[in-house]
Amino acid sequence: MALNNLRQVLNDEAAPVVIGGMVLDINATPSAVANPRTTTPGKVVYALGGVARNVAECMSKLGAKPFMISAVGFDLAGSLLLEHWESDGLSVAGIQRKQDIETAVICHIFDGKGEVAAGVASVEAIEKFLTPEWIHNFKFNICSAPILMVDANLSPAALVACCKMAAECQTSVWFEPVSVTKSKRVASILKYITFTSPNEDELVAMANALSSGDKFLPIQRDCGSVQLSVDSLFQALKPAIWVLLEKGIRVVIVTLGADGLFLCFKHTHGVDKCDLIKNRRSSFSRKLYEAINVSCPPGRILGAPNPKGGYYVAIHFPSLSASVVRLTGAGDCLVGGAVASICAGLDIMQSLAVGIASAKGAVETETNVPAEYELTKISDDAGSVYSGAKVIFCGSKL
Repeated sequence: MALNNLRQVLNDEAAPVVIGGMVLDINATPSAVANPRTTTPGKVVYALGGVARNVAECMSKLGAKPFMISAVGFDLAGSLLLEHWESDGLSVAGIQRKQDIETAVICHIFDGKGEVAAGVASVEAIEKFLTPEWIHNFKFNICSAPILMVDANLSPAALVACCKMAAECQTSVWFEPVSVTKSKRVASILKYITFTSPNEDELVAMANALSSGDKFLPIQRDCGSVQLSVDSLFQALKPAIWVLLEKGIRVVIVTLGADGLFLCFKHTHGVDKCDLIKNRRSSFSRKLYEAINVSCPPGRILGAPNPKGGYYVAIHFPSLSASVVRLTGAGDCLVGGAVASICAGLDIMQSLAVGIASAKGAVETETNVPAEYELTKISDDAGSVYSGAKVIFCGSKL
């Protein structure tokens, strides 16, 4: 190994690793009702995106220094993505750049509420160039990492390759499903996953991919004028959640948009921190750890653990009210905030409170990830979420 490369590896050796897409988002928001076969006045902006990239950038804003493994080209999109990455002081050693790579680009058209109304994705380069061979170059980083976050934009072969490496080194894996279609790739890496964070539709797709036939149907959230309560929603999703836990995923986090999220796991010794012992905190991470332990006292939600252990727990975390500008980065920042917090030494319940606080910051800005997070604000918002969290199930089987 060349001396410069060795120095880079040593610098990044304790960093969490994030593998997946770096994407340029082109976001179009009409200022009037759109009509077919003609242009509509509005606003078009570039935003740096990609699920894995967004997660990693959010982590960096919270004190982690993630090592990103991805692929971009020498085109305009690739240049914009890399320039921003380097300006944040993050390593580009894991980002493959070649002339024949067409950087992934997605064009979104939004409605007046900030939701995606339509879109076109050109992301073939992620599967084509993020190969097992490229990822294997960074086995040392994966083995040294406290956690590996992978998004489902990777090919099945690449997913298996990186998760196998993580398993060999006992590095925890967080699987982000990305979409209903790509979430089904969970089947090939099921036994390696520690955490997963699907939304409702992705959860159903994952449960079907792990079962015989399409046993589970998407949840109908609005029954006429009556909206499902949190408890009713949990009961509707519980069979699909149970499939994932029964098949071996240790922690299932179901994101519910404005309704917050469900955290579901089998409560055994150490599961709240998932035995992540390979963490090295930056100064900001230490400050995050200290601040969150004050606003979110450990043990408040579950109390003293049952000495018998081995029981299943489901906890509902509420969302935070926000002045919505755009919703596209919220889920990614939720994951980024949670992963950064785990790396700082916080437990999974504290970490998800930080994740929801981070997501609030994302929806209140034009970009997918806020330019910065203020520690006091994150701590206060996380405290509000944490105080509103409640156990909705605790028993021997979901």
